[in-house]
Amino acid sequence: MSRVRVLVGTRKGAFVITSDGARTDWNVRGPEFGGWEVLHAKGSPADPDRLYLAQWTDWFGQVIQRSDDGGETWQPVGKDFAYEGAVGTHLWYDGTPHPWEFKRVWHLEPSATDPDAVYAGVEDAALFRSTDGGASWQELAGLRSHGTSRDWQPGAGGMCLHTVLLDPAGGGRILTATSAVGVFRSDDHGETWTPANRGLRSEGMIADPEAPVGHCVHRIARHPSRPAVLFMQKHWDVMRSDDAGDSWREISGNLPSDFGFPIEVHAHEPDTVYVVPIKSDSEHYPPEGRLRVYRSRTGGDEWEALADGLPQEHCYVNVLRDAMAVDALDPCGVYFGTTGGQVYVSPDAGDHWTPIARDLPAVLSVEVQTLP
Repeated sequence: MSRVRVLVGTRKGAFVITSDGARTDWNVRGPEFGGWEVLHAKGSPADPDRLYLAQWTDWFGQVIQRSDDGGETWQPVGKDFAYEGAVGTHLWYDGTPHPWEFKRVWHLEPSATDPDAVYAGVEDAALFRSTDGGASWQELAGLRSHGTSRDWQPGAGGMCLHTVLLDPAGGGRILTATSAVGVFRSDDHGETWTPANRGLRSEGMIADPEAPVGHCVHRIARHPSRPAVLFMQKHWDVMRSDDAGDSWREISGNLPSDFGFPIEVHAHEPDTVYVVPIKSDSEHYPPEGRLRVYRSRTGGDEWEALADGLPQEHCYVNVLRDAMAVDALDPCGVYFGTTGGQVYVSPDAGDHWTPIARDLPAVLSVEVQTLP
């Protein structure tokens, strides 16, 4: 029977939660790196034992960890991201007289085909790639040097490159999302980049609501069988693109609020999408204090509330952008973690929910591996 491994990054370390395919009994191990924020941890689709983890503190700065045994042991990697002697500082020597400084790694995206290939999205707004398991890194500098970069501005959480979507077929297309810049697409393995934000609206945030950059994208997701169909949760509005980001249209439909952070797609149904609405950009908690996941089976516009097993009164947690994931079992399992330290699973695609962990530190990220 297949197994699942849930990787949970929190404000006080990482947790590895495992179960068999029934997804009823769970083993929680951790915290790993308990004094550190673990912004993101993710496994390689090409090797189930290869995991990557981004840990960070104000005092010691950024460290990348790698595990080759499913999280039993870890080793720091990434000499190019080494601590340089100043608190929280990371210096990238890009050939200029003055090295460029970045703060932290927000997202790690391993290749689907090569366990030694992994991408890192950082704050402020840059993308790095390693082809040797994280031992060394190279910046895909065409993104940060794009002609629009003089107009880039941070969102409330910083100017973080938080989403990286790689071509599932192994081709040259890469999509990134940065708060509060927008979506960029490369069709040549990251050499050159184009804004992919036409159709987004950001009234009140930028002088020109249809500007090519300046859009506060919170998260984008897609199904690997339809890589040109993208779903987006942004700062107000749930959006869809059917042409790899060339154009976008709103699909917020009957949601109680179109503001939220995560968005995810069912493992086997490309038109089934999940979001977790919150009240507003200043009130980061569920509408009416009722925690509900919303599901669309039509690719947007029509949404249904999923609440069975979730708290329906006096609930004021948030679900952050990287804190939702799905497994590849049948029926598909859906997972999310909250800022209140709960991790929930629905083993039946959202119909019923149960907690698999409670009272953890605030959850920053949730990723799931489906194992043999």
